[in-house]
Amino acid sequence: MTAFPAPSHPSGARSSAPAIRSALLRYRVIAYVVGVGLILLVCIGMPLKYAGGQDVVVAAVGPIHGVLYIGYLLCTYDLATRCRIPLPKAVLIMLAGTIPFLSFVAERWVTGRVRGQLAGAQGAVASRPGAATGTAGATEAPAR
Repeated sequence: MTAFPAPSHPSGARSSAPAIRSALLRYRVIAYVVGVGLILLVCIGMPLKYAGGQDVVVAAVGPIHGVLYIGYLLCTYDLATRCRIPLPKAVLIMLAGTIPFLSFVAERWVTGRVRGQLAGAQGAVASRPGAATGTAGATEAPAR
């Protein structure tokens, strides 16, 4: 399991852990919504349209899924830039929203990697001298 590089944002500033957690939550929610929409479209709507001659589900769910997929792309891009996910992996994550059930797999994989990255970053901060008290790098006053 390889970790992503240190978190940052396109502006060049490092992303904070709360900003990454928020981006991860947005990504997770939209990944599930897009995944469910695609399953409805492919597993229910398409058979109804082509086997039953009823295109009501495709007509209703199709455009909604299309708009939500754009949101999925934007949330994936936001998370990928904050976590510095390499472009090829980010593209694969984005494409996962086009294959039924794969958005759920991608969401689990990304969530595990990002949480591991955040835990590693917190562990690195906690291991610095004085990190718990906020005095990292400061010299201690002599005891009286």
